[in-house]
Amino acid sequence: MTPRVAWTYAFIDRPAEHVDAACVFWTAVTGTRLSERRGGRGEFATLLADRADACVKAQGVDGGEGGAHLDLCVEDVPVFVAAALRQGATRVADHGEWAVLRSPGGQLFCAVPWQGESVRPPVVDGSRLDQVCLDVPPSAYDAEVAFWTDLLPQWESRGGSLPEFHVVAPPPGLPIRILLQRLGGERPLSAHLDLACADPEATRARHEHLGAALVARGAHFTVMRDPAGGVYCLTERDPATGGLPRLP
Repeated sequence: MTPRVAWTYAFIDRPAEHVDAACVFWTAVTGTRLSERRGGRGEFATLLADRADACVKAQGVDGGEGGAHLDLCVEDVPVFVAAALRQGATRVADHGEWAVLRSPGGQLFCAVPWQGESVRPPVVDGSRLDQVCLDVPPSAYDAEVAFWTDLLPQWESRGGSLPEFHVVAPPPGLPIRILLQRLGGERPLSAHLDLACADPEATRARHEHLGAALVARGAHFTVMRDPAGGVYCLTERDPATGGLPRLP
């Protein structure tokens, strides 16, 4: 049995030369403040919330446009890692207290110790960063859905609002859920952040004022680009519950 995931973090991965701009933007849209930098090159930072536990972090990465990944917080990292390896993950790096893993489709994620986090940050200005979306090529989609479903047995795994979506939603109280999106063509798996928005148009305007740009509009979502060049989406989901609004 895979150990219970007690908390989740969404990681904002951006090129090292642009991570400062990313931190300014994402602290503004999430109503947080930046921690002191950590790591050998100061590449890590946490977005701290008042009177709540953090659930978003940022990382400066080398090469590429960046993206997103999950940190899964557990009480027993070695046992969780062993379970993930049995489910088809591969170990990328072992840092003693925590480990970097890769899903069968190629998505990086981390297993880290749970530090007692339990209080979810509130909705801020009608939106909440609450989802990491995996953009999965068709050839890897079924295996990737099966992997996350098996790795997180206490979570609810279900079809999404469209045939190309699959949701893996955590138990109540955990701040970040997973959406898997089957792409229309073959390319390497990637990941991006999603925000649930009570009024996506109002959120879009606010984000543009803070330096983001509109990329495209889709069914139930708006694709944006942050000032660091990272793509993310504004969705029509309820920021309190994560669900789509009920039709009248």
